[in-house]
Amino acid sequence: MTDLLAACQIHLPEALALLKHVVTLESPSTDKVAVDRCSAFVESAFRDLGLTAQRVPCATAGDQLIADWPGRKPDRITALLHLDTVWPIGTLERMPLREEGGRLYGPGAYDMKGSVAITWLAAQTLLDLGQQPAHSIRLLFTGDEEIGSDASVDLIQAEARQSQLVLVLEPALPGGELKTGRKGVGAFKVIAHGRSSHAGGNHERGVNAIEELARHILALQQLTDYTRGTTVNVGVISGGTRSNVVPDRAEMEVDFRVETTGEAERIATAFQSLCPIHPGARLEVVGRLNRPPMERNATMIATFEKVKRIAAGIGLELKEGSTGGGSDGNFTAALGTPTLDGLGPVGDGAHALHEHIVIDSIAQRAALLAAIWTQW
Repeated sequence: MTDLLAACQIHLPEALALLKHVVTLESPSTDKVAVDRCSAFVESAFRDLGLTAQRVPCATAGDQLIADWPGRKPDRITALLHLDTVWPIGTLERMPLREEGGRLYGPGAYDMKGSVAITWLAAQTLLDLGQQPAHSIRLLFTGDEEIGSDASVDLIQAEARQSQLVLVLEPALPGGELKTGRKGVGAFKVIAHGRSSHAGGNHERGVNAIEELARHILALQQLTDYTRGTTVNVGVISGGTRSNVVPDRAEMEVDFRVETTGEAERIATAFQSLCPIHPGARLEVVGRLNRPPMERNATMIATFEKVKRIAAGIGLELKEGSTGGGSDGNFTAALGTPTLDGLGPVGDGAHALHEHIVIDSIAQRAALLAAIWTQW
């Protein structure tokens, strides 16, 4: 234990109380009113600490919230958090907030409202100690990360371009590791157009769109290459109206994940090059790479090693890992801005009924965040 970690533990009960309240403010991504209500509370909590805060209005998703804390130097470190969750309003009725065995269970506690408490606790502790961050700190809270960040990506990238470091407060890997690699995430929809006819009287006149689609499914699935970290998954198929009608339309929804930009280009080319096999069919392909891969390159390794040394100075041992899921850190790392992800709480169950955080990790991660802010 170091003085910084001990200092964070002093305000842990207050941070836990704040977290519980934020979890009760259910904020599904698609409910702007709910996300904005949660954002308003978080804005108030950081204003009470003395940080300046402003809302960035957004018409299509929850408003973005920016909170600033001047540092000893004018250059900036940005911390990324999101306030939206995957859970619909009313989830607390079947997934009630509860403490059990040193854990806090509740929808969104792990992904990623626990990070609000961590960030608040880091700031409160440094204020108590009379310590100012080495660089200006900008906290950016968004409201649409769980649905692709389409409304916030421009702001995220603009902030990253003006920052010397981006800290992503997504939850840690279940063992507490930081995330130094994330796959890029994308999706395509392939629509096959055929020609309808009576399945009994005029079967030969029809062009079966489901058959056309089926011919492409196996080929697309075979784009998966585990040795390269690439997966392609045909996850949804629909088409046809009745069994006695040759279907004139069918479609599939495909998820793909890649570890490198080169693989993203390979997969995109494969989809965009699809051609109908039946001469009477037509294919329509829509989709794109939503988040570029966060590659474990030289910049990422150097960033992690520096933070690892900072952590060791306060008695914490950091390890690293990778994940197939994407985050807003994918956008910032792809710009070349030093980025480190997974600085949020230790726990498990993101998007699952057993979602929880380890309560003691709040103070530990707050101490780590405070150390980075003051020593980077």
